[in-house]
Amino acid sequence: MKFMCIFALLALVGVSPAEAAISTSEAGRLREAAMVLESLRATPDKSIPADLWSRAQCAAIIPSLKKAAFIVGGEYGKGVMTCKTAEGWSAPAFVQLQKGTFGFQLGAEEVDLVLLIMNRSGLDKLLRDKVALGAGASIAAGPVGRTAQASTDLRMTAEILSYSRSHGVFAGVDLSGGVLGPDGDSNVDAYGPSVTPQQILLERRVKAPVEAESFLAAVNNEFRPTATTGVKPY
Repeated sequence: MKFMCIFALLALVGVSPAEAAISTSEAGRLREAAMVLESLRATPDKSIPADLWSRAQCAAIIPSLKKAAFIVGGEYGKGVMTCKTAEGWSAPAFVQLQKGTFGFQLGAEEVDLVLLIMNRSGLDKLLRDKVALGAGASIAAGPVGRTAQASTDLRMTAEILSYSRSHGVFAGVDLSGGVLGPDGDSNVDAYGPSVTPQQILLERRVKAPVEAESFLAAVNNEFRPTATTGVKPY
């Protein structure tokens, strides 16, 4: 009876548990992640190669990560992640990256991070809860620019390719030693306590919050699959 009353009340105000308003910080995270993706179009010669976008099974964007946060113990960066499915890119799941010894771009006070999860093995490890980059999942600094195809051969065995952006320019970055995993509190805010990252990213059990519209628009414009990649959605 108690649960029936709760759902009845939600119905009266026109909100379902998976469509409840998210926090201001989470909405800001989605908005900033969209801006990072928009910047990829502005600098195609200095950004992540399009063929790697099309090969990636999932993408995680961690915007506005301050370098100082990785000097003070216990700090971490927060971002969002989406994956390919048979119906298109999934609703975003919130993720967090715990500190490690990272090779940030020289002189950068603030960076954006982009991680491309290149195969199902890397994703499965992440969905188990969290994964140690470089130990639990292989990771490599990704190549940059339209002419980077020749340099990708040795990197394509990596489960995750990593990039940082400072002053509008993307560069491969070494994230070994970091720990990537779901941001449980934010996912509960957006989708409810019973929804798992797998249900968000692979099974499409939930509808994306309205605050994610600009992020998903940027994803669908930037990560458009091609017929030549040979990558099959889950």
